[in-house]
Amino acid sequence: MSEPFSIVQTVRFGDLDAMQHMNNVEFLRFFETARIAYIGRLFPEHAPTDPVEFGFIFAECHIAYRSPALFDERLSTSIRPSELRRSSFRLEFEMRAEGDRRAVADGWGVLVGYDYREGRARPLPERVRARLLEEGATDAAAVSDGGSPSDAPPAVG
Repeated sequence: MSEPFSIVQTVRFGDLDAMQHMNNVEFLRFFETARIAYIGRLFPEHAPTDPVEFGFIFAECHIAYRSPALFDERLSTSIRPSELRRSSFRLEFEMRAEGDRRAVADGWGVLVGYDYREGRARPLPERVRARLLEEGATDAAAVSDGGSPSDAPPAVG
């Protein structure tokens, strides 16, 4: 397993809202930029604007806002795969301010293998699965009887 991939981006004036901190919509854009860069590092042959051999579609996203991001702050976004399924995988994000290392946001997104010609989901190619496992993803099918850890009932304590 390798270290989490990380990319640094600076909060621009246009990223701010009326309260003078980064608008919630921009967090998703920062995560998207990190995701595209990460996928490009893992699969250099994958062209997000021309998915000939295989493609992904962003199916789900969750963001937890931890502290405001301010104008001209440098934000480091780390990304790593967590859960791998037959046709999808989950990426975990963590965003921190470079200056004081405070948590700014964290979350996750689910990408689905997608055939753009046929307009439907498809299983992830085996080499994609293998690379994600190398990066530290957990094979959900290996964790339990085909379900994922998140499918388990909550623990009662």
